[in-house]
Amino acid sequence: MKTLALLGALALSMLSPLAVAEEAKPLRIGIEAAYPPFAYKTPEGNITGFDYDIGNALCEEMQVKCQWIEQEFDGLIPALKVRKFDAVLSSMNITEERLKSVDFSKKYYNSPARLAMKAGTALNDPLVDLKGKKVGVQRASIYDRYASDVFAPAGIEVVRYSSQNEIFLDLAAGRLDATLADAVNIDDGFLKTDAGKGYALVGPTFSEAEYFGEGAGIAVRKGDTALADKFTAAIAAIRANGKYKEVQDKYFDFDIYGD
Repeated sequence: MKTLALLGALALSMLSPLAVAEEAKPLRIGIEAAYPPFAYKTPEGNITGFDYDIGNALCEEMQVKCQWIEQEFDGLIPALKVRKFDAVLSSMNITEERLKSVDFSKKYYNSPARLAMKAGTALNDPLVDLKGKKVGVQRASIYDRYASDVFAPAGIEVVRYSSQNEIFLDLAAGRLDATLADAVNIDDGFLKTDAGKGYALVGPTFSEAEYFGEGAGIAVRKGDTALADKFTAAIAAIRANGKYKEVQDKYFDFDIYGD
């Protein structure tokens, strides 16, 4: 009996480090750090922003360590599928199209899509008034899909870019007539900058659920419902304990969570 007990204790001692290592394994999260105020780089080269801070708050709530991995937006889902990371937290809207290839947590924020153009531009009917004009969109985004399906057939030239920041540069330089993007990102990443002077949000709000979904969620690999559920529970927890509002108030003077 003593021998059996000794062997059992030895087995436990050998397994314990493995269990601890598994418990301490970081959660790898993909992010595009070129989308202010949601994710961007400080002058020192560090990632910051609403997405980043919310992600860290969620990891703290789930008692895991976040390991952030940068990736261009159009490569986030492919990289998730090949296990470069475990989740994507990068202002990715939950849409029926994306749900065919990944699963999502419940939303952690929701903001509308708008067009930005020269201030004072009259835009009564975008499909008529934008005909023949160039509209920049971020490749593989919900704005790309909408513009491809709705704008392009109406004779509007859709120009695709790797990042929204590149679009803002070309819009300011006069190489584009407009951009379709998230209203908060346009405001913070362009209109409030020197380059955005003389530009404004114009026309209607775009919110068709087929294209724009129900808000931004955290993407996980298809079938990883356990991780998606953990994120959903953590989102509810930080909204209940005040941490969500604390992060939100650093970046916005309104409720970014939405309806």
